[in-house]
Amino acid sequence: MTSTYLTHARVVLSDRVLEDSAVLIDDGIIAAIAPDGAAADREIDLRGLTLAPGLIDLHCDAIEKEAEPRSKVLFPLDFAVAQVDRRNAAAGITTPYHALSFANSEWGVRNNETAAQVVRGVRAFRQHSLVDNRVHCRYEVTDAASVPLLRALMDEGAVDLLSVMDHSPGQGQFKTLESYLQYMIGNHAMSREQAEAAAHAKTRAKDGAVQRVETLLAHAHGLGIPTASHDDDSIHRIATMRNLGVSMSEFPITLDTARAAVSCGLPTILGAPNVLRGKSQSGSMRAIDAIRAGVASCLCSDYQPSTLIAAAFALAAQTELTLPQALALVTANPADACGLSDRGRIAVGLRADLVAVAQVGALPLISHTWSAGRLVFSTHYPSARAAEPAAEARGRVAA
Repeated sequence: MTSTYLTHARVVLSDRVLEDSAVLIDDGIIAAIAPDGAAADREIDLRGLTLAPGLIDLHCDAIEKEAEPRSKVLFPLDFAVAQVDRRNAAAGITTPYHALSFANSEWGVRNNETAAQVVRGVRAFRQHSLVDNRVHCRYEVTDAASVPLLRALMDEGAVDLLSVMDHSPGQGQFKTLESYLQYMIGNHAMSREQAEAAAHAKTRAKDGAVQRVETLLAHAHGLGIPTASHDDDSIHRIATMRNLGVSMSEFPITLDTARAAVSCGLPTILGAPNVLRGKSQSGSMRAIDAIRAGVASCLCSDYQPSTLIAAAFALAAQTELTLPQALALVTANPADACGLSDRGRIAVGLRADLVAVAQVGALPLISHTWSAGRLVFSTHYPSARAAEPAAEARGRVAA
């Protein structure tokens, strides 16, 4: 691989920002920071741009919309995988964890057979990928049928993160039966009768859930696969999941549960869309409140990859976080949570996963993405300047 010299950039390190600096990439690795007049096969002038680590997204189910853009309209899965790969490169996400739900045959792409095909499709496409595509398998605890399938996928080396979730009504995301019914009617075009039947079936299927969760988590731990709980809604739930060995908590419902998670060593994952919108789509805790309370470890894009970089810069403008601290929520912290010691920071010897960010009006937008030193996305905004937390961003995050 050739060497690349990135010059005149505003470089964001873990603890400070270097103005008009440079980074040398050699054989896919960051070889030097702020070298003077380095020799390289290619030099790229990033004047007016901010250079940051490549983004790491631990949870995004955008791949499901690529596979099923409308209800019951399935595209070829290799096509869907290729498109979401391109989408992540353009969003600056160099390590996406594609979230795929295993929930028996609830609807569309969210059924075991199709989800397994997508998991294997992501793995098969890796030799062609622009970015380092990984798989986050989400296990619905009310589904007994997917346990052997998930064990098999883990044994194949196709699973990079396993989370356990419970979407039955009356807890977690769906605090009431009515909230569950409205979601199923609105999102999945069910009649009220169909939604009620689904709710009752899901409640009945909770028998044996604890044993199934224990089995899957133990299998993941034996293979060194990171694990997470999902929609934790009480301090007791946090303690239970911690005792089962999960290593992070996704979307804790309240500030108290987020505090409990962090206090017992579980990194928390919150949604970047929640940051930009100033609220949760399900009426749970606002991400900005957890960030201001110091109990938000990571942000994920959840369902919209483009929100990750926007949320990080918005937080640097709206909170006490410095730009390095805000970017750590989408780079270094997710890397640490999943044990990825080779990325997430601009430091000598790490993977050259990097993004250049332009300020276009009030928006921080990705202009270049490098994955292991390879330029996989590039565009040009005529009016761009170096992206930084600015007055224009104020008001994007609800106070």
